[in-house]
Amino acid sequence: MNSDKSEFIGVAFRAAMLAGEHILNNLGKISQSDIDTKQASDFVTRVDRESEQIIIDAVRKKFPDHHFLAEESSRKDDSGEYRWIIDPLDGTTNFIHGYPVFSVSIALEVKGEVILGLVYDPLRHEIFSAEKGKGAFLNGKPVKVSSVPDLTNSLVTTGFPFRRKDLINAYLDLFKKIFYKVSDIRRAGSAALDLASLASGRCDCFFEIGLSPWDIAAGSILVKEAGGIITDFGGGTDYMLTGNIVAATPVLHREILQEVKGVFSGTIDK
Repeated sequence: MNSDKSEFIGVAFRAAMLAGEHILNNLGKISQSDIDTKQASDFVTRVDRESEQIIIDAVRKKFPDHHFLAEESSRKDDSGEYRWIIDPLDGTTNFIHGYPVFSVSIALEVKGEVILGLVYDPLRHEIFSAEKGKGAFLNGKPVKVSSVPDLTNSLVTTGFPFRRKDLINAYLDLFKKIFYKVSDIRRAGSAALDLASLASGRCDCFFEIGLSPWDIAAGSILVKEAGGIITDFGGGTDYMLTGNIVAATPVLHREILQEVKGVFSGTIDK
């Protein structure tokens, strides 16, 4: 398919805006019957499913032969040159409780490489976007990772490993080690927004265990295009596969990765 690549970002913007509008229209209107449990502490609502379908429909209208990897779809489509990787509502637990941190995450992968990413915060009307080789943007204005010179003055974001509760003791050891070396730590509940915040200089480092491709895809290109570095826990590039991610500014990545390796070396991402 010979698509005009300039059309991809426009389609992603429109899909994210439509999904965000639907999410806001349902905020505070979720009943218990609207909520299902995928696994312990991992929820999905009808709004997740509806938002996902809104995004898929918007993309298919323009690109009917593209493929999808989407969080709530029962079919995980791994084939095709063009694949959209979608988290229709990143921060579902926050959304259920009315806690104001959630987002829409959309990425486009071409021949196995993410070339476009968009994270939309509908509550703040903020759209973080990036295309390969074109930089990262917040509401159309260029953004870069921060210039904080050391961990002592850094703000670190993370998420508890609710999908890997068997690792909680090691994770808490890592949390404590990092806590003593940084300015502060935040755990807000949307990995996509954490990565977008890193890309825009609002925080300086991010680490988490057991994420899924749709949690990471859009945020990863945002961070890279904003000048940041992303690896798995072993310092390699398999974070989309393992779900274990360390992202930071170029100045801080090596040091934060060393802390992660100090706890997890030999156990995950060897």
